Amino acid sequence: MLSALLLEANRIVSTESLVDAIWGDDPPTTARTQIQTCISALRANLAAIGQNSHLVTREPGYVIEVSEDQLDAALFAKYRKEAHLLAEEGRTEEAAALTRRAAELWRGPALSGTRSHKLQSMAAQLDEYRLFNLETHVDLELQLGRHDQIIPELSARVAEYPLREGLRGRLMLALYRSGRQAEALEVFRSGRLILVEQLGLEPGDELRRLESAILAGDRDLHLPTDTAPAPAPEPVQVTRPAPPEPHERAVPFQLPPDIADFTGRTQLIKAAEDLLLAEDERRPTPVAVLSGPSGVGKSTLAVHIGHRLMGEFSDGQLYCDLGGTQPSPAMTLDVLGRFLRALGIPGSQIPDAVDERAEMYRNLLAGKRMLIVLDNASGAKQVRHLLPGTGNSSVIVTGRSGITGLPGARFLHVDVLNVRESTEMLAAVVGRERVAAEPEAARALVRMVGRLPLALRIIAARLAARPNWSLEWMLDRLSDERRRLDELAHGELVIRSSLALTYDGLTEDGRRLLRLLSLQDGGSVPTWAAAALLDSDLFHADDLLESLVDAQMLEVVSTGPPGEPHYRLHSLVRLFAREELERHRETEQAGPALTRLVGGWLALADEAHRRLYGGDFTILHGDAPRWHLPATRTDRLLRDPLAWLEAERANLCQAVDLAAETGQAEACWDLAVTLVTIFESRCYFDEWQRTHQRALEAVNRARLVRGRAAVMCSVGSLCLSRSQFTAARQALVPALEAFTGLRDTHGLALARRNLALLAQRQGDARTALALHRQAVADFQAVSDHVGQTNVLAHLARLALDEGRLDDAEELLGEALDVCRSTGSRRTEGQVRLVMSDLMQRRGRYQEAEELLRDVLELVRSRGDIAGESRILHRLGTVNARLGRIADAQSLLHDVVAIRERIMDQVGAAEARLELAQLEAEHTAQLAEFSFTPGCSRG
Repeated sequence: MLSALLLEANRIVSTESLVDAIWGDDPPTTARTQIQTCISALRANLAAIGQNSHLVTREPGYVIEVSEDQLDAALFAKYRKEAHLLAEEGRTEEAAALTRRAAELWRGPALSGTRSHKLQSMAAQLDEYRLFNLETHVDLELQLGRHDQIIPELSARVAEYPLREGLRGRLMLALYRSGRQAEALEVFRSGRLILVEQLGLEPGDELRRLESAILAGDRDLHLPTDTAPAPAPEPVQVTRPAPPEPHERAVPFQLPPDIADFTGRTQLIKAAEDLLLAEDERRPTPVAVLSGPSGVGKSTLAVHIGHRLMGEFSDGQLYCDLGGTQPSPAMTLDVLGRFLRALGIPGSQIPDAVDERAEMYRNLLAGKRMLIVLDNASGAKQVRHLLPGTGNSSVIVTGRSGITGLPGARFLHVDVLNVRESTEMLAAVVGRERVAAEPEAARALVRMVGRLPLALRIIAARLAARPNWSLEWMLDRLSDERRRLDELAHGELVIRSSLALTYDGLTEDGRRLLRLLSLQDGGSVPTWAAAALLDSDLFHADDLLESLVDAQMLEVVSTGPPGEPHYRLHSLVRLFAREELERHRETEQAGPALTRLVGGWLALADEAHRRLYGGDFTILHGDAPRWHLPATRTDRLLRDPLAWLEAERANLCQAVDLAAETGQAEACWDLAVTLVTIFESRCYFDEWQRTHQRALEAVNRARLVRGRAAVMCSVGSLCLSRSQFTAARQALVPALEAFTGLRDTHGLALARRNLALLAQRQGDARTALALHRQAVADFQAVSDHVGQTNVLAHLARLALDEGRLDDAEELLGEALDVCRSTGSRRTEGQVRLVMSDLMQRRGRYQEAEELLRDVLELVRSRGDIAGESRILHRLGTVNARLGRIADAQSLLHDVVAIRERIMDQVGAAEARLELAQLEAEHTAQLAEFSFTPGCSRG
């Protein structure tokens, strides 16, 4: 258990994960109790050395908190990283010393003696890193001319890992440089014998080229005689390649809109731009940290600078509000996932661990020139993994003071505006003529609001909305607030006072809407959501929202697709509105408003699923109330259902949280499982897991048996998508049992289908066949045509795998008949994909190509990159069978490019292998064609 916790140090390890690590697929019924016992014993042992406080219970499991210098694995990673940076700077001697320190941390294989399959897998990864470090160390020593000194250690490692050609090649080179040519060649011959006897393979091209170079006495193998350290020869280089550039990917421009009347900040802007545009390869990535108290305009300034520098960063901008002032700031893991998707990596290829995501992120940014804006940060810890690894890009960070320890950072304090800038801001909003007519009153107003941009903008907005008011009269109105305005330097009291002035000028409906908007903690608010909160028509809600915008209590964040405005409360305005809501608690009906809001998101998500699938297919719903929009507005919003789900994904996930927090368990699980429509299509596995965890907590508290079964069944699908078979079974078996007890035929169909897929993935064809047949009958009984079609396609795939081609064709024909009755192109595409494989088995390649072309058009229209690569691979194979070698090669090259882009190295290797086979066949055909009749072929 200590190993399992330390391998995920400083991250929560769930109880289920610990059970899996310790007992694998066969845990005892008392597993959870034994876990708790072990935790208690472990705490006692840690207490004996004064470390008990480091093991913490945190739902849904435990976390062990350790510093970097307490964990060998962390120190090892640190030394490797520092060595890499030193080597890049040409400081080879220091880099070699660090790789040696990293190696000295080891005492044999990682976690030796463990019987846990899960831990053995993780230990194998650590051992692989150990070998990477060894190879890097050897390369550095070779560059320093210490070939004779590393021969003993290399010989031992080659004996320990006889199949690792990289180590063998380095030993050959070290021996050759030491004048031991015969021994170097003997190392090659013994290695070749081992490969042939154990694997039936010849040595790789690099090792064979090295042997030839040694035989020829190639001068290039000798250490260069100049003073600069030379890199190790190409045959034994093991530098890991950087991830490929995204292929045909739009450049991300994520900055929010700039404001039209931005005023002042000239010196700050110049200082920030000088820092961000400075070109100095010797220093880390430039980081401008805009710090200061709330309300001074840090975010507005950061966005304004970003827009000014748009032309300087050719590879685009990334932006994220980190929510540092919120109770639950954005998790670095989630922000990295969002940025990786923006850089072209599908959700299925994004790692689960934050360190691995950060490494992928830095690799993707290497060589690019991008601006990253990290708004509203809580501290350096939240930001550190979001910084690029090179100096080509630049970063703007905003937050309160205290963001220290960032490499390459320069702090720019954002204070209140000076009098001139404040007056210019006032003039820009209310009109220069009015300010010029009352200059003394204008300066007095500026002083009265403390030159604080947020408070000044609120007052200016009120004046702009009431052109008949004089500045002097506005000054008189504010004079009664003198006691509160005197407290300006004490923090937020002046902001609250300024907000109260604007709040008092709203209509009663406007004030009520502002209070209700504070119920949604963050995110953006579409017009219909305001209507749901008020239970009013859309036009009235729209008018009230615009009145709040005019009063600067609300900001427009986007027009949204398709033309639906989205609004957002500033965090300080939300706090003020929440206080007002509390003051009106006795008269304000907040509960029904929240029910309508969640019901609105649920109704729209339901309808989006129906339009994508042709009905309520392959999904379970509860009886939570819905709040329905007018049909015309629903049609406009869901013109492209998948695009709407994508655009509103963050709000929909937040609605799941809101439902969980407010006791709407039925709506919570219903919305969570409905959102799988977008999670599955776009590989948003993190959101899938997080929303379902919240839903599971909610249904457990409310003791909703059917809701729990539905969530567990969906969790099983997620685990299948992640190839987590043990976890999938642990979720699906209880779901099946619950649906059986409830006699829920639709639930049984979904659970049996998922269990059948699990059996199919694990090679248990008999179980898969039986479960699929039961699922077909269940789906048919509840008229779930899409579910029925889906299972028929899987049955056809089983028949194909067993060589029953006629059975497969009959099943696919039945599936297509059902498909046509639903009009679901998505499901029909899945069936046609299996049909194309059948056509290939029958040698009808032209028909297979036509089917694949149709499916390719469908997956491209959905933005399914991984699906596109699979179709292109099949098309390449079909074209090769049709004799179109050039076309096949072109398609397979596209497959390699896409799979490298999404970091699917196995898929890329498969495509390369097929390309090599095509090249070999093509060469053989040309050679056959070139023989002249009567000539000897000897």
